[in-house]
Amino acid sequence: MAHSPTPSLGLATLPDLRIVPVAALLLHERHDAQRSEPLAQRLRTEQVLRNPPIVAAIGDGDGRFVVLDGANRVTAFERMGLPHVVVQVVDYAATALVLDCWHHLVCGHVREDFIARLAVLTSLIVEPAGAVHARAQLARREAIASVEVAGQGLFTVRAEGSLHQRVASLNDMVDLYRAGGQVFRVASDDLEPLLAQHDNATALVVFARHDPSEIVEFARIGAALPAGITRHVIPGRALRIEMPLSLLTEPSDLADKNAALAEWVRARVAQRQVRFYQESTFAFDE
Repeated sequence: MAHSPTPSLGLATLPDLRIVPVAALLLHERHDAQRSEPLAQRLRTEQVLRNPPIVAAIGDGDGRFVVLDGANRVTAFERMGLPHVVVQVVDYAATALVLDCWHHLVCGHVREDFIARLAVLTSLIVEPAGAVHARAQLARREAIASVEVAGQGLFTVRAEGSLHQRVASLNDMVDLYRAGGQVFRVASDDLEPLLAQHDNATALVVFARHDPSEIVEFARIGAALPAGITRHVIPGRALRIEMPLSLLTEPSDLADKNAALAEWVRARVAQRQVRFYQESTFAFDE
């Protein structure tokens, strides 16, 4: 599908917004049911899509996209049976786009039992390790994660087998500690300062980092990572577009819907309803 050149707004180029089939979107990470189900209910009630999922072309010639951010929104659309969704398409090779990593601060488990519970999973190899050795194993992808338990030490977690098997083992581990506890996404790989913020902190799980080609491969072969590991820092993200779901559900074809979307964007720009914020921000209403 051809697209007209994206107009500019001051120093910023407007985001590439498109309407695409929900079936063309491939997830590289699992959705979080605790988030996707309430989101689907809110979409049904409000009939508005506020923040479009961020996607990048798979590049296989089939018009498919990998979802970089928005697995819960895409899953909500699937559950609602909606045929199309507005997405923001980005260039995964762009130097300004950063693929980072979230780690998991696990709270609410008994610290003394945490490693023993992980070791019950026969697909995992859990071993004590020093900090330097653990970082080296993660960097070389010999470990899928390291786990530091408050007062109990540091451990590496390895899994063997194919890519599908290793990802399945990683999901098994995350599913295990999500059950009966709380998980917070954190950017730090240092447990000590986090203990002061969370009285019931159990452990910090640090994950191996991935590169964009791996993210595309995960989506292409259907080996979805656990929710809340990959973190894409995307400049020029489109927020609060307030797109009526009626545009996505009406019976017109995809080309007509995209023409209507392009006209909608032009009208918003003409009415000065689009503003570009270059500075980093903290949002307190998420």
